Amino acid sequence: MSKYANTRPNILLVVTDQQRFDTLGCYQNPYVDTPNLDRFASEGVLFKNAYCQSPVCTPSRASFLTGRYPRTTRCRANGQSIPKEERLISRVLADHGYYCSLSGKLHLAPCGPTACPIHEKRIDDGFTEFHWAHNPSGIGNAGLPESGGTYWSANEYSHWLFKHGKKYEYTDYDEKGYVKTGMEEEYHFTKWCIGNAIDWIRYSAEEKQQMPDIVSPPWFYNINLFDPHHAFDPPKRLLDKYLERAEDLPLPGYRAGELDGKTIFQKLDHQSAYNNTSVAHHFSFDEMSDYEHRIIKAAYYAMVEMIDIQFGLLMNALEETGEDKNTIVIFTSDHGEMLGDHGIYLKGPYFYEAMVHVPLIFSWKDHFPGGRQLDTLTELTDLTPTIEEFCLGTIEPGVQGRSLAAILTGEQNPDTHRSSVYSEYCEAMPWHTKPEAYGSMVFDGRYKLSRYCSSKEGELYDLLEDPNEFCNLWDSASHKDIKIRMLELLADRLEETVDPLPLPTDKW
Repeated sequence: MSKYANTRPNILLVVTDQQRFDTLGCYQNPYVDTPNLDRFASEGVLFKNAYCQSPVCTPSRASFLTGRYPRTTRCRANGQSIPKEERLISRVLADHGYYCSLSGKLHLAPCGPTACPIHEKRIDDGFTEFHWAHNPSGIGNAGLPESGGTYWSANEYSHWLFKHGKKYEYTDYDEKGYVKTGMEEEYHFTKWCIGNAIDWIRYSAEEKQQMPDIVSPPWFYNINLFDPHHAFDPPKRLLDKYLERAEDLPLPGYRAGELDGKTIFQKLDHQSAYNNTSVAHHFSFDEMSDYEHRIIKAAYYAMVEMIDIQFGLLMNALEETGEDKNTIVIFTSDHGEMLGDHGIYLKGPYFYEAMVHVPLIFSWKDHFPGGRQLDTLTELTDLTPTIEEFCLGTIEPGVQGRSLAAILTGEQNPDTHRSSVYSEYCEAMPWHTKPEAYGSMVFDGRYKLSRYCSSKEGELYDLLEDPNEFCNLWDSASHKDIKIRMLELLADRLEETVDPLPLPTDKW
């Protein structure tokens, strides 16, 4: 048992969707205003080198909610259901007396209209309160029948809007519809999602005051926002603010011709995001103007500021109720967004920094020495064992991540945590069929190697000399030894993804 066995703090896990690491002031972005998250980071522990284990929603979420790799969970793609045998951190905590709640998306099962007429299918996930809404707008006619919806009838955000006489609406801002003016702030999905958690925090604190002789259970609250995921639809006030700055925003990091030496998947998605040529103007990079690139970035940053505003209200609620003294707060994202870098938008089978490098910040008042920014190589698989060590004093069998507990408390040298990070893409979205997209990546802090077994292609980048990953060194004769060493490291990491379960019960 760990020495943290009797602490049993509350856990507040805030997960954004498709947010790059470099979109917060505390991660050195000078263009977006994030004062609340910057303050949170200044009082907590910021990990500068945190990486997701898949650049796509479902496999990444299944991974960090179990502490296991995507291929281990057998949940490797959007549209797959996480097997019922997998134990989410919420289920583990609930089994140990925690009251577990969710607000927003979960996306551990198919969420299309045929597979998901009411809400996504759940395994025994441990959530007592389940305020589910996959996204604000849905795909086609989602939501309440009263609002014209034909599926997702359990989408609580739709119910909430209907209660207030509203339904989800947006207006195309530009001719091609790259950017949209979304719901006003008062009725925004992020407002609703975080508002549920604020209500719970205040209710829990009031209940403790009214019944001081009754021991209340600790709680785990998982907030899953949809922003800044496309469709780039922030509230008008924030969109207007960043549109005024649009001319000052940098263009995407792209060099003409750089994709000549890169994978077929990148070349296809350069022509049309998700390789989806059936939709006109689907982020076809060469057809887009500098103006369009900048207004998309403006909308993305506006969505990030909307997150920051509501996150500030969430932190205020913790402080005002005194719950901050016994609550570990974690802020991260499931994966990144290309945002035009390397001539590509949205996401896909590639492992650029924009895609797999995510924000990760922890805070626990009076317990974690604050104001630290650590270079520690970190995987999102490390979230579950960290939570388990603090809440249970032990780590569940089958968990493959490594606890950050001693690093957070300042008792362990952060440089000893990991020597590499790993990520994978196993035909995680259905857009690439000739060939199918299967790839794996390993990064040792300087060199990043990606191998795509289906197309027999590879990438090797030296992030010390080429931090923007423009120059693929895969075929460089002078980097042959480095390539071999990194391929050996990738083979080692692939072996480490083998499922340790079931545990042996005898010698033979």
